[in-house]
Amino acid sequence: MSRFTVAVVVAGAIASMGCTVVSQGEVGVQRTLGQYENRINDGGLEFYNPFLGRVVKVPVRTVNLEVDSKLPSKEGLNIQAQISILYRVEPKRVPELLRTVGSRFQTNLILPIFRSAVADVSARFLAKDMHTGSRNDIEREIQARMASLLAPRGINVEAVLIKSIELPANLSRAIEAKLEAEQRALRMEFVLREEQQEAERKRIEAEGVRNAQRIIAESLTPLLVQYRSIEAFLELAKSPNAKTIFTDGDMPKLVTDPAPGPASP
Repeated sequence: MSRFTVAVVVAGAIASMGCTVVSQGEVGVQRTLGQYENRINDGGLEFYNPFLGRVVKVPVRTVNLEVDSKLPSKEGLNIQAQISILYRVEPKRVPELLRTVGSRFQTNLILPIFRSAVADVSARFLAKDMHTGSRNDIEREIQARMASLLAPRGINVEAVLIKSIELPANLSRAIEAKLEAEQRALRMEFVLREEQQEAERKRIEAEGVRNAQRIIAESLTPLLVQYRSIEAFLELAKSPNAKTIFTDGDMPKLVTDPAPGPASP
């Protein structure tokens, strides 16, 4: 065999082979003559015969699938919402998933199960509940229903997040009015509680003053009054200011010089 012939054979063999790169976060599975192989490539080069098959790549990292959906409420309203489905495919289950569902498993499997779960769960809640803390309950229940159906297929649903909700205009106004009324009621309750506390404080203060006066009145005996009067008399006597003191022997009486008034005509 000549060198030319060998070169032609090698070139033909190379030309008949394809090559692709499988990136991190995805796996590649060869499909030859319509059959998926069990072997997976979790990163690197993958050679295949382009005339007989191809390499199907499936992401196995966490995927964010965003969906615009209408949530039916208990009272029969349809609430427009934007929802994120976070899911991840188990690498070892990819060949089986491709065989049983195909590469369009988002459209053919995940979304139908999601819509069914949404219809079952949200229909048990009122529209106003989707705008309040009950949203977390709705998210968890939808996730649980989806996980129970998708886990056997090798798809792990990590979270279902309701990102935004658009309520009907009349319902939104009614909810806002109710929230404002509740805030006013809370403010009034706070004011009333403050007034009650202030009234209680004044009552306790008045009782304290009354009790103190009662104790003072009970302790003011005639001898104590006379003793206090003598003490006051002695203090006044020490003052250098001019004054006149009258006493009957029991209680001193002080008469100070009157302030000079206007001269009489």
